[in-house]
Amino acid sequence: MFSPPPDAQSTVLPLIHGSPQSTDGPRVPFYAEEIAQEPHRAYREMRRRYGALVPVELAPGVPATLVIGYHTAVRILNDPEHFPADSRMWQRDIPRDCPVLPLLEWRPSAVRNSGPVHARYRQATVAGVSGVDLFSLHSRVEKIAVPLINAFCTTGSAELIEQYAFPLTFALLNDILGCPSEIGQRAAAGMAAMVEGTGADAGAGGAMLEQAMADLVSLKRAEPGQDIVTRMVHDPAKLDDEEMMHNVLSFYGAGIEPLQNLIVNTLRLILTDERFAGGILGGSLSTRDAVDEVLFTDPPVANYAVSFPRQPVLIDGVWLPAHQPVMISLAACNNDPAIDTGEYTDNRAHLAWSIGAHMCPAKEVAYLVAQEAIDQLLDALPELRLAVPAGELTWRPGPFQRALTALPVEFPESAPLTI
Repeated sequence: MFSPPPDAQSTVLPLIHGSPQSTDGPRVPFYAEEIAQEPHRAYREMRRRYGALVPVELAPGVPATLVIGYHTAVRILNDPEHFPADSRMWQRDIPRDCPVLPLLEWRPSAVRNSGPVHARYRQATVAGVSGVDLFSLHSRVEKIAVPLINAFCTTGSAELIEQYAFPLTFALLNDILGCPSEIGQRAAAGMAAMVEGTGADAGAGGAMLEQAMADLVSLKRAEPGQDIVTRMVHDPAKLDDEEMMHNVLSFYGAGIEPLQNLIVNTLRLILTDERFAGGILGGSLSTRDAVDEVLFTDPPVANYAVSFPRQPVLIDGVWLPAHQPVMISLAACNNDPAIDTGEYTDNRAHLAWSIGAHMCPAKEVAYLVAQEAIDQLLDALPELRLAVPAGELTWRPGPFQRALTALPVEFPESAPLTI
């Protein structure tokens, strides 16, 4: 079992004095609007008060432990035996209308399983992703990006989430999954209802998305192609239809919002930081440098990698209760003073892709797509600039993502591009 560091008594949670099931002391309301707007300030205050492990609420009445210490997170992420991803015991007592339940509830997919079951699901997922031709991504992104840019380049202004980042990532994901337009449109409508709706509307959106994924799996069983879903269907892991549906669904959950926000957060950095504003166009810094810095400082998935200990676990002198979420703050751990040097160029020690058994299997695809999407836009509109002061940009609330509500830009009107 883990042993506490020599100075543990100066940095432990209030929980140290109670039983593993104790909830002594107040919990940080991690869903609060002010945390979404200024998370790094919140992380600093949490670190000062609690050390590496913070008692939080993910939603009202939903307790969890937030891990903000880099080395503690690495130990947890590399110990799936004590920190499994299966949430079934936890969700027994969680109301169906709990806002964090859709992201944490158990499914027959790689993200919510451990051990041999997880290994089987991950085998099929990795087989699907590993067949993506990385050399073709430039032309595939260009084919999608150019019409999107042409739709606004003559106007002199755009909102880059709605008009560029989201439609690009959604179309690219459908392309590499082998999802035809009709099914993709139903998937998009279902996702929108899940994200924007509440109660029955969100539930109906989830059902619509699941049906679209089931139809995609059925199509690929009948009409195989050169795509991720076909490779998963034919993998020796032999996932059944329900397992296929949930594992393909994971691509939409993990592939659209995070990739969209990686593109947008990197564009924000480029447009607001003088090092990048002139550096990328001048050749001293690359788009990849900007992407890497964002993965350190403002990763699109700021807090996730959630596990649910089967029994109470002692780590860093703190008892973590059984069946209660332990969530890694990827953003806070990346910026832990214990490891943050302030140097991000060619530094990929961050946890933005997670590590261990649940490390993102598509990180190289995501890297290349983000870089190509940004380069296509900046090559077409090199005088792109923010349409509002940087301080007026706002962030979406919620405990998991780091996502702007909008990224409005201006630029000199430009003639449409040709491919």
